[in-house]
Amino acid sequence: MTMQFGRYIAAQPPGVAEGWSLERITPMSRLYGANGLRTGKDGRLYVAQVSGSQISAVDPETGAVESISPMGGGIVGPDDLVFDDKGNLYATEITEGRVSVLEPNGATRVIYGDVPNANPITFHNGMLIAGELREGARIMQLDLNGGAPRIILDNVPTPNAFEVGPDGMLYFPVMGRNEIWRVSLDGGEPEVVAKDLGVPDSVKFDSKGRIVSTQVHSGQVLRIDPRTGTREVLADLEPGLDNVSFVGDRIFVSSIPGNIYELLGAGKVRPVISGGLNWPLGLAMGTDGVIFVADGPFTYYLKPGGALVLASMLFTPGNPGYCRGVVTAGPGELVVTTANGAVARWQPAAQTSEILAEGYDRLYGVAIAPGGAVVFAEAGAGRVLSVENGAPQVLATGLREPMGVAVGGDGTIYVSECHGGRVVKISGGKAETVVDGLRQPQGILILGKKLYIVDALAKQLVEYDVKSGSRSIIAANLPVGAPPGVTAKPLGAIVPLSGPMGPFAGITAGADGTLYVSADAEGCVLALRPL
Repeated sequence: MTMQFGRYIAAQPPGVAEGWSLERITPMSRLYGANGLRTGKDGRLYVAQVSGSQISAVDPETGAVESISPMGGGIVGPDDLVFDDKGNLYATEITEGRVSVLEPNGATRVIYGDVPNANPITFHNGMLIAGELREGARIMQLDLNGGAPRIILDNVPTPNAFEVGPDGMLYFPVMGRNEIWRVSLDGGEPEVVAKDLGVPDSVKFDSKGRIVSTQVHSGQVLRIDPRTGTREVLADLEPGLDNVSFVGDRIFVSSIPGNIYELLGAGKVRPVISGGLNWPLGLAMGTDGVIFVADGPFTYYLKPGGALVLASMLFTPGNPGYCRGVVTAGPGELVVTTANGAVARWQPAAQTSEILAEGYDRLYGVAIAPGGAVVFAEAGAGRVLSVENGAPQVLATGLREPMGVAVGGDGTIYVSECHGGRVVKISGGKAETVVDGLRQPQGILILGKKLYIVDALAKQLVEYDVKSGSRSIIAANLPVGAPPGVTAKPLGAIVPLSGPMGPFAGITAGADGTLYVSADAEGCVLALRPL
């Protein structure tokens, strides 16, 4: 167990070459997002973090964070959690489709491994109850000894975090219907408790038997009396709220980007943990000096001066999906790659998007050629493709996890080969090595004759002169990639919200030559400025 202030503990602070400066222009994140939330017997808030494969305990008074199950450990992609009476911590691993237990001695084991999109979980009178976040989901009692589960309710349209109420019924949010339902633990027909909400994604009960429910789309926290149906807004926060827990009668809520709030009454809140960005992933500079930040299910405008403004989320109309790569295509217009395997043209302010190509395996970087063709990297199939006028074309095959894409002013296409440890240029269907000897190159950028490469495993920003062949390291010990000594386990899909997820340290530049890098390890954006 490790006490920590931030989520990333660096061996050494970042450093830059002579003639450069470095600063963080957005706050660092304390957590890898904040999903499931549960209060332990010690009074701390235990937080599941899908993107970081981590479970942490947070002191609700001081905000001090302790890693309970760290990245690289036995729990992968935890989304919700619950304790039993013996102190065992059960976690749903949404990307793995399973439920596992973390025992007090630190050992982990799988309880049941056939739970697609495993998400909600609770413990009641010796019963471990879990469910799936998908259309046609099952809610089931799991056998603690690994036997077959008992189905409580089947064919539920996307249930989420649930709890047994004072009446002994199981209450659960049904995101696919924008309602809250309840059902007997013996099964039977469910009943609708509340409807026309703000897309509820958690249901918990306060000491007076009232429902407290977060609304992922509207950003509200509602209190609902299940006997009368009366409701009130306890807080009006930001979209992306995820879960609720109580410390005595005090109410705490989590949000997917990594915030934890205490509700103080009269609509007031106290930040316990202030989140930054979750990953972040691709970056794109607009002509107005505003940077677009792709952060998976959320996308932001990063304005001059460092203000992050939410541009869109998965539930926003016109949103193309879980964004990873991004490039500016004109005023107010972007082209993005999504974790669902699509390339889309997108106007966030107008809430419209158009799919240009789809059906691909793990898309990452994207760029626009001088003639207007969209070039993108398909890491899963080892290919680089382009699409123009609705017609995709394969430009190169046989690459080892291509990620970053950049197109020079002369039309030369550069691609980072993450597992190949090199950057190549594509010509005549072949890949020619430009820079080798890299460890895990991800985001790349071409400015004139200078090629900039984010090497996530080496934690370096490399500058390469494509004319002279000279190479230099302009930043080292960057907070990108996994923590030192940690091998992060791949995250699978959350169908239909996202395909397989993974890090991507993007890079873009301003008109003044400032380089901006996604510091995905810290959850912030870095600015490297030439002096």
